Amino acid sequence: MKYALLNNNKIEATKSAKGLCPLCGVELIAKCGEIKIHHWAHKNTSHCDPWWENETEWHRFWKNNFPKDWQEVIHRDPSTGEKHIADVKTDEGWTIEFQHSPIKRVERDSRNAFYSKIVWVVNGTRLERDKIQFENCIKNSSKVMFGDIPIYKINAECESSFIRNWSNSTNSIFFDFQPHSNIQSSLIWFLLPKVSVQFLYLIPFSGTNFIELHQTKGYDELALKIIPTIINFLKKNENNGAQIRYNTQINNRRRW
Repeated sequence: MKYALLNNNKIEATKSAKGLCPLCGVELIAKCGEIKIHHWAHKNTSHCDPWWENETEWHRFWKNNFPKDWQEVIHRDPSTGEKHIADVKTDEGWTIEFQHSPIKRVERDSRNAFYSKIVWVVNGTRLERDKIQFENCIKNSSKVMFGDIPIYKINAECESSFIRNWSNSTNSIFFDFQPHSNIQSSLIWFLLPKVSVQFLYLIPFSGTNFIELHQTKGYDELALKIIPTIINFLKKNENNGAQIRYNTQINNRRRW
């Protein structure tokens, strides 16, 4: 973890420092070696939150773009008492989960249900083939314009298993295929919640805009108003296309 608690204040790991786990309250060990990023760890090998994954520099890059108070926030279900540590929790109540490792669908569904308002940012740079396959999908895509917003339309059976594994989600998902050192230069890809069985739709998105939308409390408008409008537009576009193909087939039959 990035933070432990000392006198109820969040502190980062430094050599010989002491702190408590914000979730279970046990004393943590400050890990401050020269290879891995400095972090806090439990004395045993397991983490008290089963949804937690070991943090990478990629996690830190993204989390550091948000206020300290938003990072590693405990979210509790008032009806069951279940609690987990959200990577980031915004003032609008959105949980942002930065996912580096592969995750099973059952766990992903559990997190979606637990957090309700959840945004996923998924690391696509872990395997070189994932980035290559994604770039091939974009290269072979067609483009639909919604005003000045370009939307890339790819086949649902595209070669990218990385994208297909996330395509059945109804939550906000952003793919990150770039190694980063500066959020200003980052480009992420927003996977629109399922529009159709045949096609998937992706929108290129500035990392800076992603951060600013959350910081200025604009993500509600994007997720609850703008995105549904875009989805309705795409569905109508697909229906019109299907009707055109149908009419063309009928006309061709008549010629014969």
